[in-house]
Amino acid sequence: MPRLPRFLLLLCAIAALSLPLAAKDFIKPAAQPAKTYPAHDDHADEKLAIAADPYDTPEKSKIFSINFRDHGFLPIFLIVTNDGPQPVSIANMQITLTVNRSKFTPLSTDDIARRLSNPQANVNPETNPLPFPIPRKKVKGTISKKEMDEIESSQFAARAVEPHTTQSGFLFFDIADLPTPLANAHLYVNGVTDAKGAELMYFEIQLGK
Repeated sequence: MPRLPRFLLLLCAIAALSLPLAAKDFIKPAAQPAKTYPAHDDHADEKLAIAADPYDTPEKSKIFSINFRDHGFLPIFLIVTNDGPQPVSIANMQITLTVNRSKFTPLSTDDIARRLSNPQANVNPETNPLPFPIPRKKVKGTISKKEMDEIESSQFAARAVEPHTTQSGFLFFDIADLPTPLANAHLYVNGVTDAKGAELMYFEIQLGK
């Protein structure tokens, strides 16, 4: 009989240790209407709004198991809300982050995996490096399946936004060479088309002051 309580105690200990690991599983934030975010651009006539929510603080970054900040990434949560009666296409959407005179485009899954495997790799060809080196944390190893699943499931992947719906997901930018990545930062969105295939006016979202 004394062995049974010990066995139960062991099971409880294993369960307790597994809870923090389970809590690290990525859950994408629930998107609110784009107009409710501080950084957004609302095209009232077209009933379409796009918002950008930078995850640039340690508190907000807790939703990820990967420490993207330590690898020089800036995750931005993109939200697209269509309040109109017709769908809009974002299959050819083009996004550019501008910080002063530097321009950045969202990284692909392969780009992100390459940086995580080799922290010294500069995966953004449009980055203008500073004339002095910035220390970066070296992380050795390969990408685990859990990390790859997190990268893929978190990214913005929608190709259309149906009437009265919202699509969302993360964009990742390589800002390793920028000491203040949100200073004078703007996000530009082009290539959004209406149900007839006509391209809408570009969206400009101010992220920094």
